[in-house]
Amino acid sequence: MPSNSVTVSKAEYVKDHILELTFSDGVRAEIDFAPWIEKYPFFAPLKALDYFCNFSLDGWTVVWPNGADIAPETLHELAVKSLGEVAA
Repeated sequence: MPSNSVTVSKAEYVKDHILELTFSDGVRAEIDFAPWIEKYPFFAPLKALDYFCNFSLDGWTVVWPNGADIAPETLHELAVKSLGEVAA
């Protein structure tokens, strides 16, 4: 499956600003959203854990009520990279 067609098929809260994401190609990994929250003002509302936990899936990726989201391809790339680091 080409990486440009991968989607987030499942998301579960883990802790802090970490979600475990499952992708349409079966890849599953924990992703820490803290770097985006710290870097981009649009993600600032997600600092509050109650708000962060109010995520949903829009058929493509994880989204929050203020419209914040991250491209599924970006999340998938991070997931694959993190799994490679764990396996190394």
